[in-house]
Parts: sequence; C-alpha cells; structure tokens
Amino acid sequence: MHGMQSRKAQSRMRPVDADVGNGACLGARMLDTSALLDALQWPAMAVTVVASWLVGSTKSPRRKLGFWVFLTSNALWIAWGWHANAWALVVLQVCLAAMNIRGCAKAAPSNDGA
Repeated sequence: MHGMQSRKAQSRMRPVDADVGNGACLGARMLDTSALLDALQWPAMAVTVVASWLVGSTKSPRRKLGFWVFLTSNALWIAWGWHANAWALVVLQVCLAAMNIRGCAKAAPSNDGA
C-alpha cells in the first residue's frame, strides 16, 4: 500500500475535465480564458496611457472621457491583478478609482452658489 496513491490523491492528479463528456474542449476553453487574462495587462496599459492623455487635455469633453477611460483601465487592471494574484495592484486600482470618483464629485459644480 505504501507505494500506491490513495484514491483521493489520484483524483487530484486527474485533469479537471476528465469526467466531462467533451473534456478536451472544456480544457481548451479554460486555457484560452487563462491566456486572455494573462494578456490583459497589455490592453490595460494602453487604456491607461490613453486615459492619461485625455485627462491632460484642455478640452472639457476630453477630460470627462478620460475619467471614464481611467475607470475602464482600473477595471482591466483589477481583472488582471485578480487573475495574477497581484493583490497590492488590485487594492491600488480600487483606491485610484475611488480617488478619481471623489475628484470628479468635488470638481462638479455645486448648486449652493459657492
């Protein structure tokens, strides 16, 4: 018995999709999702750069668009960070999004005449 693996250990070693009828297809989809999430950092970086360019504009509509693009970049970075177990990055993006929302709210014209 010593050299034999337990049934539980054997089940852990089997591929996740071993009990699924079309397992190869399921495994390929899971791999594709993982590969897409791994590659997500590049679009997230590009969106962040575009957002930075937009918020630096002298035109108000571009700055407003930049706010939304920054929130999109925060969401992309959070998705990638969650997948990569980069928890500090996830927390940073949540904090940056909160500060962007706070800044937008404070910059909005108020109705109190101040």
